[in-house]
Amino acid sequence: MTDSRDADAKRLSADSLAQGDPTGWFERLYAAAADGGAVVPWDIPEPNALLVDWLERHERADGGMRALVVGCGLGRDAEHLATLGFETTAFDVSETAIRTARERFPTSNVDYVVADLLAPPTEWDGTFDLVVESITVQSLPVSLRAEATAHVAQMVAPGGDLLVIAGIRADGEEVDGPPWPLTRTEIDAFANNGLHSVRVEQVAPAGAPDSVRWRAVFQRS
Repeated sequence: MTDSRDADAKRLSADSLAQGDPTGWFERLYAAAADGGAVVPWDIPEPNALLVDWLERHERADGGMRALVVGCGLGRDAEHLATLGFETTAFDVSETAIRTARERFPTSNVDYVVADLLAPPTEWDGTFDLVVESITVQSLPVSLRAEATAHVAQMVAPGGDLLVIAGIRADGEEVDGPPWPLTRTEIDAFANNGLHSVRVEQVAPAGAPDSVRWRAVFQRS
């Protein structure tokens, strides 16, 4: 059964995909939510627990580096990175999402940018010490997966890390998305453009044993 919080996203994404526009539904959803006419299901009060946990364990989590949040939505993960001292850039394809994030965090140090993962700014190539991709690539149709994955990977700086958090799908399993959770093969595909795999695990946030996700780390030599 579809969670009631997912209903608006499911409806708008189906309409957008039927029109051959795989990303337009994000702006429609955020705009409707801003007017009180829809719910953004991933708009939760706290940053992603699997990101928080990883940063607590990460030896370089003292900040002082450049971080990028892919598909930042309303900014919770980006704000958490900024509180740790990361010079944080966060982007989303939705203009309303970026405007809302700026309004929610008016004194933020995060650089919120409207950008498209399928055509990101070339000046971001090889720029960021930490790139966070959480539940964004899986929101795109499988036909766009390779392109999106390659763009995520190419933004990692030499010596930098890529953290990927995603839902889990078995190889060969068909799903009616979005989302289209990632298979192990699709997770491994982030190891391109000079990145190598450091750790791939299936893990659930503390207190939510049924919410198992991929958490994968890649590094550029």
